[in-house]
Formats: sequence, C-alpha cells, structure tokens
Amino acid sequence: MNILFVGDIVGRPGRRALAVALPPLVAEHGIDFTVANGENAAGGMGITAGVVQELLSAGVDVITLGNHVWKNKDAVQAVQEESRLIRPANFPPGVPGRGDGIFSARTGASVGVVNLCGRTFMEALDCPFRAAEEAVARLRAETAICVVDVHAEATSEKQAMGWFLDGKVSAVIGTHTHVQTADEHVLPKGTAYVTDVGMTGPEYSILGMNPEAILRRFVTRMPVKFEVAGGPVLLSAVVVDVEEETGRARSIWRVQQEIPEAEKISEPSGE
Repeated sequence: MNILFVGDIVGRPGRRALAVALPPLVAEHGIDFTVANGENAAGGMGITAGVVQELLSAGVDVITLGNHVWKNKDAVQAVQEESRLIRPANFPPGVPGRGDGIFSARTGASVGVVNLCGRTFMEALDCPFRAAEEAVARLRAETAICVVDVHAEATSEKQAMGWFLDGKVSAVIGTHTHVQTADEHVLPKGTAYVTDVGMTGPEYSILGMNPEAILRRFVTRMPVKFEVAGGPVLLSAVVVDVEEETGRARSIWRVQQEIPEAEKISEPSGE
C-alpha cells in the first residue's frame, strides 16, 4: 500500500493548494492513505475546527499537529471531538485529545498514526522516546502498519527517533522545519525515514511567512506581525510504499510540486 504524508500546511494558500493537488496526487501514486501535518494551517499558526473539516474534506485521512496546537481557542474542542485529529502524544497526562490512533486505509488495512514533539530547542514536554515506545507497542498489537510524525527542531533528535523505532514502525517522518531534506531512505530493519518532509505553503517566503516581516525581525530585533506570504505554493510530501502483512517499508520517495492555482491567494489575517 502507498501512504502519502503531506508536509506542514501553511495558512489558506497551503490549504487551497492541497485541495487542488491532492486528488491528482492520489490518482498518480495510487495512494491508499493520506496523513498531513496541519499545525500551521490556520493563519500560519495553529488550527481551528473549521480548518480541520476543510482538510478532511480535501481528502486527508488523518491530521497531525505540533508545538502550536493550542494557538487558537477552539483547538481544545477540535481535538476532543474529531478522532482524525491527533496532537503530540508526549503532552503530560490529562491534556485534551489523543496522541495516536488506528485508522482505516482505502485497502481496508488498519494504519496506526503517532504524533510526537521533540524537546531539543523547543518547549520541554514529556520524553518523546518513552511516549513513542508506549504508543507503538499498543498500536502494533492491532496493526503491523504504523506511521510516526516527529515534529522537532533538531536533525539529530529526528534521526535518533528513526533509529530508535527502526523495525518497529513503517515510517518516521520529520516535520516542523518546513524545508524538505534529501535524506529519504529505508533504515536497515525496514522503517522509512526522512528528516523533514517540507511544507505546503508559499514558495517565495521564509518558512511560509512574508519575508519582509521576518527580515525586519532579524535585523531590528523588534516585534513584528508575521503574515502568511502570497504567490505560488509549493506542495511538499513523501510517499511510502508499505508491505501490508509486515508493515515494513519497501521504499520512500519525495514529492515537490508547484501549485500555480494558489498564486493569487494571500492571507493578511484570520484563517
């Protein structure tokens, strides 16, 4: 089976590009299951209940999140009410929502998905390695196929998670840094890995944001309002070919596609 993982969706331009590009991508690559990171999908930071439904309607099967999960006020309600939306599993006990789940692919196979946040250069949460170990053991009791989104800043922490879970999951996909890396490969025990899948957002930007504001921040150190950039959108993703019976990855390849249809969409405020 082929699993598509779409990189961090940034604002309205990213959502629009996804809606345009996902159906032909699914057809071209014979996709059976789609995961997308949506933690920047509303206004460039966080998610809302309305955005969740928009992404699901576009064809996404599961939405993962990250460090901006609680940025918008209705995110708590969204993670409680929508089972296809998962937040990092290594938040402390008692936090709303869940960090993993088992979902159905188009082939009828069950797919486990785990969401984790790194701790290096990020807000300290519970240990992602212990959280991964617990979640994966529980999910593997029900399915051989498991995909892990590790939302982290440090390359070393993402690589460590890949090796830690090699042979235990089908894929470890890095998110958060928004720049697609060229290190996709299958680890020795059968786990597909990439350090960062990249973003689905404005191509001519700094991580999806208006370059002028970001440059002003770097040069002056004064607070600025970050705004999602306009222009053409670059959709970044990976496709993982997984053997259903064993959950082992046979291959992983990168996808990058410019979506000119989103060129006139800008997002000065709101979602």
